[in-house]
Amino acid sequence: MSTDERPRTRRAQRDAVRADRSGSGPTLEARPQLRHPGAAGAFALLGEVLLIGLLIGVVSLAVVTLPVALAAGVRHLRRYVAADDSRLSLFWADVRSGLLPGAAVGLVALVVTLVLLLDIDLARSGFLPGGAVVEAVGWAGLAALAVALLLAAGAWSPELGWRGAIRSIPDAARGDLAGTLYLLATAAFVVVVTWALPPLFVAGIGCAALAVVAIPARPRRT
Repeated sequence: MSTDERPRTRRAQRDAVRADRSGSGPTLEARPQLRHPGAAGAFALLGEVLLIGLLIGVVSLAVVTLPVALAAGVRHLRRYVAADDSRLSLFWADVRSGLLPGAAVGLVALVVTLVLLLDIDLARSGFLPGGAVVEAVGWAGLAALAVALLLAAGAWSPELGWRGAIRSIPDAARGDLAGTLYLLATAAFVVVVTWALPPLFVAGIGCAALAVVAIPARPRRT
């Protein structure tokens, strides 16, 4: 081998190792491709989660646009971890596609949230009989609403629409009870970190979008 060929050979070997580790190219030693090649780089994935969390936060500034922002973020991360086309222009296309129906869903969710929070506040004030029961029902309703929002965001697509995504919630919850509990923990995590420090909402909602992608794809016992 000549002196000029050695640097090219070493460079080709490094490129092959990099492609093997990321799952974006041929594998070495006939190892199988990664299930989620886009998630092979931990720091790159973290950066993408924070970026999409920031975009979700920007889109959801109107509050009622949170469902469509979350759904678009979930679809973006799903494309990213699959090493598919994950241009940000596709995120904005999803936002435009589901904006008006998603805002209607967000408005209903906002009204229900405010009613449940009012019930919890009245239950704590002592004006309602059976206040402890009313408060427990209120917290349970908020938990169910949060999980339903995450499930609907994970199911939404421009083809299915919000009506189809909402109709899929019961089957999705029954089909993966453990995953539903994981989503409940995810929603609680977002609330806690946002309550502790509001700017952490960006990281929290980005992690929530990633959880919606990762939880259904996790290995499960058969």
